[in-house]
Amino acid sequence: MKQIYQITGMTCGGCSATVTTRLSRLDGVNQVEVDLEKAQATIQMELPVSLDVLRSALPEKYNILEQAEHGDKTPPSIGEKTKLQQLRPLFLIFLYLGVSVFLLNYKEGNMQAAMLDFMGLFFVVFSFFKFLDLKGFPESFRMYDPLAKAIPLYGHVYPFLELALGLMFLMRYTINVALGATIVLLGITTIGVTMTLLNKEQIQCACLGTALKLPMTEATFIENAIMLVMALVLIVQNI
Repeated sequence: MKQIYQITGMTCGGCSATVTTRLSRLDGVNQVEVDLEKAQATIQMELPVSLDVLRSALPEKYNILEQAEHGDKTPPSIGEKTKLQQLRPLFLIFLYLGVSVFLLNYKEGNMQAAMLDFMGLFFVVFSFFKFLDLKGFPESFRMYDPLAKAIPLYGHVYPFLELALGLMFLMRYTINVALGATIVLLGITTIGVTMTLLNKEQIQCACLGTALKLPMTEATFIENAIMLVMALVLIVQNI
């Protein structure tokens, strides 16, 4: 018999793999298929397995809810949103950042100051969302960042690095150091994002932490590329 359940708490490919492995170990379960985008698990079982047993098999981060549908029907889910709909929070944040930077600098018309303010606000805002789930962020981040994969501790300190860089840009403190660090950090992440896109892997982007479940798309690459270009332009101007 086949049952479909809703799973909460999954943010990346690693999460779906964990849920699949844990549920597959249960007695009476023949096969488990997890759909990360739809936040669902389709379980083939010999005999009915209670929700309590299913829940006990999963770490506290995840929860399995009542059956969404029986049989082979696929229930509707938020996973069927278009990319533009899913990325709406990201676009809104960039819009707010752009408007804020314009209001701060339109009188002086100083492009260099505007870029520094944008980069500073970018890092501060994006670090805020990562701080909302400091435990869940590293697990999602290491799914595509090469350095976080090699050194798990890096994923735990990354939000603090972003916050520090944001403050350095806004306070105009050792700008060249901040620019160099930005190129290194975002350069590493961009390599991982590029490889994920080329491999056509479907994972959650951790750019806004785990509070907002954004898919890894070309927009993530563009977001990093904009910051890298700004950092390079500012370094050239300061030479």
